[in-house]
Amino acid sequence: MVKAKISEIVILGERCKECAICLEFCPRQVLAANDDNKPVVKNIENCSGCRLCEYRCPDLAITVKRKEEATHG
Repeated sequence: MVKAKISEIVILGERCKECAICLEFCPRQVLAANDDNKPVVKNIENCSGCRLCEYRCPDLAITVKRKEEATHG
């Protein structure tokens, strides 16, 4: 399996309603809850690029950027 090259995970705090769906669906515990129960990136080096956090977020508050996407935008 080829590991995706992730440059960053953007979390828009103003959109997040602290539902924790992203935390539950992440198979590699990349995200964790901060003191305000909002998701934060904890272990980006573990990210496989599956984008389950992004796809499952009901508020469109998470964007997973791959390195090639980051250089074009």
